Amino acid sequence: MNIKKIVITGGPSTGKTSIINKIEALGYFCFEEISREITLEARNEGIPHLFKSDPLLFSERIMEGRIRQFKAGDKIEKPIVFYDRGIPDVVAYMDCFGQTYDQHFEDNCKAHRYDYIFLLPPWKEIHASDNVRYESYEEALRIHSFLEATYREYGYSIIDVPKETVDGRVNFILNKLKNY
Repeated sequence: MNIKKIVITGGPSTGKTSIINKIEALGYFCFEEISREITLEARNEGIPHLFKSDPLLFSERIMEGRIRQFKAGDKIEKPIVFYDRGIPDVVAYMDCFGQTYDQHFEDNCKAHRYDYIFLLPPWKEIHASDNVRYESYEEALRIHSFLEATYREYGYSIIDVPKETVDGRVNFILNKLKNY
């Protein structure tokens, strides 16, 4: 089976999780964002702010988790698999925050290719920070520009998702996929 791998990405508080949850409720297979899981695991290990205290280790763990998800997608017996963020998101975030990193981060972005990238724009009205989402709205704007640049750098065509209701955004995504 030729499985289509679809990334839903965007900065913090753009509605990714709501969209993924709705798509999953419609019967599609979706891989959830793993950064919250990794943040909570680190807290359980006694590292309360891994993203801030050891950003490279945090990025390594995110990259490893996303590669596991990517490979697991090959085993899903559905024609379309959705991902809440993709492997290039890791590089985009590291570039955005001025981190240095090894070549293997870039190599993994090149080696693991998705079929379609849906990018959600920053949306001030729905932006919220919490105990695992540190970014301000201004940082979300910056992150968005790095996400867009990074995916383009790796040769992806980006499909911009409009600001509208969750149902409207899901319909937009599913209709776009019908046309490809």
